[in-house]
Amino acid sequence: MNAEPRTPQDSGRRPVTTTGRTVRRSLVLHSELHRRPQEMLRAMLAQVDADTPPHGPDGPVAALERRIAALLGKEEALFFPSGTMAQQVALRIHADRRGRRAFAAHPQSHLEVWEHRGYAVVHGLHCHPAGDRHRLMDHDDLVAVGEPLAAVVWELPQRDIGGQLPQWDDLVAQTTAVRGRGAATHLDGARLWEAQTYYARPFAEIAALFDTAYVSLYKGLQGTGGAVLAGPADVLAEARTWRRRLGGDVYDAWPLALAALHGLDTRLPRLPVYRDHALVIAAAITADGVARVVPDPPQTPLFHIHLPVGPAAAERAAAALLAETGVELFRRTWSAPDPHRCAFEVTVGENAMAFTPEEVVDLLHRLLRYAA
Repeated sequence: MNAEPRTPQDSGRRPVTTTGRTVRRSLVLHSELHRRPQEMLRAMLAQVDADTPPHGPDGPVAALERRIAALLGKEEALFFPSGTMAQQVALRIHADRRGRRAFAAHPQSHLEVWEHRGYAVVHGLHCHPAGDRHRLMDHDDLVAVGEPLAAVVWELPQRDIGGQLPQWDDLVAQTTAVRGRGAATHLDGARLWEAQTYYARPFAEIAALFDTAYVSLYKGLQGTGGAVLAGPADVLAEARTWRRRLGGDVYDAWPLALAALHGLDTRLPRLPVYRDHALVIAAAITADGVARVVPDPPQTPLFHIHLPVGPAAAERAAAALLAETGVELFRRTWSAPDPHRCAFEVTVGENAMAFTPEEVVDLLHRLLRYAA
């Protein structure tokens, strides 16, 4: 179990699928547990009254934008229907302003792995994968990129290598050096809410390292979708134009905004608790030796569990475990260079809080027995 796993896109494997009727308990953050439409609609209704307008400066979207701009210490923030669109727009603006078409990012950046290279197909941009795909990007990796860059993207945490984060001083040094070379710094903060539990600094202090920052509304916040891009007012003015060009003006986005506001009120304060639970689960796994965790210890509520079995065996075993116990351990595996090993992701949220560390260890033993 020494090799880092490849992403699902690399392995070509289909995720383990389950039905809502089958799953009773889940370690998967995005399980339908605690995300029932009726419950979410009740939460939305609790935030509005008969006089709340759907649009305009007093509407939910504007309220959400102001709140996130204040949280991140940015002049303005702008709602987008997806993080994919928000990040492409930010990079396009940085490229146009600097007259450069290249940016750098980790080889397993979300932009590179999960978005079908939309930055290139739609905007004609070029990505320099900086560093080794199985470790964090560092200063030397960025120096090794010879071409002048429009921007550099940091994904905090780096999901596909287990949710790892650079140390604070390293991150400050990297962003300072990049800005000194005339490139913009951009934060892929889809999981910034989780990353803050490790840095233990105000969101605004983290976001200050970056010219633009994107945050997700449905991952850690457990909303129903959407994203927000934050930055200087002049950049956001351009971003508003690009949002319309790309078909991202959602007329009735207020339900998404209400769900996100509910997440800021109820989920955001819980994230340190989720991280603490991730730490004790990971410690129990390590102490038992049934599997390995990466990173060890976890830095955020997200980490990977590395198994001494191949992906196909793990997926068959997970399906058998689900049928027997009603517990969903994962929905996909990350393959590894060694075909007899794989990994899966745990992101601790309300679903995972129902599991004791000892129970997770027992479930992993059962999984491996099924896989034998």
